[in-house]
Amino acid sequence: MKKIETKNVKVYLDETALTVTMESGGAVWAWRRDYVPRMICREGEFCFRDAVQISHEEYATGTGAGIRSCFSGMKKDGVVFPYEFETLIRVEETTGEVYFEWIPVREEGLHVQRVFWPGEMEFEEAKDGWYTLLNCRQGLLVPNTWPVELRTPVFDGQFGTAGGYMSWFGQVKDGAGYIAICETPWNMGYFAEHPANGPYTHVGFWQEPSMGKMDYRRTVKYKLLENCDYNDLCKVYRKYVDERGMLRTLEEKAVKNRSVNDLAGCAFVHLGVKTHVQPESELYDPENPEKNNRVVTFRQRGEEMRALQRLGVRKLYLHLDGWGEAGYDNRHPDYPPACKEAGGWEEMKALADTVHACGYLFGVHDQYRDYYQNAPSFDENFACRLPDGTIPRHRRWAGGSQAYLCATQAPGYVKRNFSELKEMGIKLDCAYLDVFTCNEGDECCNPEHRMTRRDCYEFRNWCFDYLLSEGILSSSEEVNDWSVPSLVFCHYAPYDFMLEAPGSPKQGIPVPLYNLVYHDCVIQPWMMDKVSEEEDYMLYALLNGGAPYLIREAAYPGIDGAFLAEKNAADIKETIQRCNTVSGLHEKVAKCEMLRYEIDKENPGIHRSFFSDGTVVEVDFRKQTYNITNA
Repeated sequence: MKKIETKNVKVYLDETALTVTMESGGAVWAWRRDYVPRMICREGEFCFRDAVQISHEEYATGTGAGIRSCFSGMKKDGVVFPYEFETLIRVEETTGEVYFEWIPVREEGLHVQRVFWPGEMEFEEAKDGWYTLLNCRQGLLVPNTWPVELRTPVFDGQFGTAGGYMSWFGQVKDGAGYIAICETPWNMGYFAEHPANGPYTHVGFWQEPSMGKMDYRRTVKYKLLENCDYNDLCKVYRKYVDERGMLRTLEEKAVKNRSVNDLAGCAFVHLGVKTHVQPESELYDPENPEKNNRVVTFRQRGEEMRALQRLGVRKLYLHLDGWGEAGYDNRHPDYPPACKEAGGWEEMKALADTVHACGYLFGVHDQYRDYYQNAPSFDENFACRLPDGTIPRHRRWAGGSQAYLCATQAPGYVKRNFSELKEMGIKLDCAYLDVFTCNEGDECCNPEHRMTRRDCYEFRNWCFDYLLSEGILSSSEEVNDWSVPSLVFCHYAPYDFMLEAPGSPKQGIPVPLYNLVYHDCVIQPWMMDKVSEEEDYMLYALLNGGAPYLIREAAYPGIDGAFLAEKNAADIKETIQRCNTVSGLHEKVAKCEMLRYEIDKENPGIHRSFFSDGTVVEVDFRKQTYNITNA
């Protein structure tokens, strides 16, 4: 048994089982007894203990102490593969934080697909006070006794996607807790297991190759806390991202782009102009061809804006889909010119002018990842290429057959297209670059524009930063750690259950982990659907101090939470009243930190959020009521 100790933290490595135990403040955090460190390779599964040579040594640095373990030659069925790697486990003297590092040394003989290390904790007690925190979308708290089985998270829990807005998870037991922060998130993610009714929840990390190899050191940091809850873990992470320069508040963003202040308090309206579903698209409906094609003129959209103004909507942001000639989700990145059937450039400019005359903000949908084969500039040489030379393709969306545009090319297309919009006299306040903050970063092995996943995120941010340099507020589908410095707002940042059919069982208790870290950094509009007498999404909008959706026309009905658009458009006056309440709160707290979020111990149906200006929002989900006060 190897041991390292510093401050109040002790770490033990079992040299035979290769498992770890950490102790701090009387709390013990041990890896599962049946956990086996392992790698999944093209050649089969290899346990770390399958190495022909394994050695362990203690070492010291100027800031702490650690254990280095070396693994050389992986053996399977009598064959030895000359693959080598190391693990480092170290404790920092100043902070007491425990670091786990996996380092490839010699990548020969094996083609690694996934590494499962460090291990998941023993977490077996059937207690409500034992819970797991997952950053699947806005946030999820899973008590060990929760009655619903946990499903595989979207994007398999990959960090940098909708399945992992932030690169951490945590667990709390009887007031003691830990937060596990992935410091190299580009090719990592998490997995979690919770059967119906528990009595346990297990969560751990997975690692995958970059450009066909493990290539670089992977680092995870654990911080052990006493007398904590999920709020404390979130604030640990907020401090961490602040230290790394990733925390950029709306107040800071408004210094460069003052129109950030104009967006706060807006009701969001999401409408389209042209729909055209290609016959080869998986969404094409041959039995109802009228559903595949539709055009609403720019002039009609302008009249709708004037009507909303007459109904008393004070602040509004119009997000316009399908404004290009080819229609929504078609022919990207060659989207202009403006749709001729809807009135062309002249009427699109008139719509923008009308929106501004009403005192509203105007923005457009655009796309620089889906690379449609019917785009005039399509060239598969600029499509993302896998290590084996193949080019991923599909025909899921309206535009039909597509590949993925290598993000190295995206900034040039953004400049070209938005320069044309400007030349046509169309003043944009905002722009939405679809899927960038929802989908995983891409990799490209074409030597002419080689791109790692980390590179991809940097190129996506370059696109956002270009928009900001032109005075256009940047937006994308969801939110993510890597985009915070360059993103002003998003399409939504919902709880995971909101994208399921209404009435679907919740996988845990929805808690705003993302907003406890980043509320004052990114503006988030919220769905306002009243899906039943027992569930009103407006209450979540209030608790999160978010902006409201006044109208959210579905690009693809039944997808991305678009289940009740027609029902909720029935009474526009009532909808406006509801939105006014949410908009008024959002205008007040948009640039405030969410300090704390409470679930009432006596009545868990009552939730409260506390903002840095003293605003307190209380919601009773059982009574479907709310109360807003100032402390």
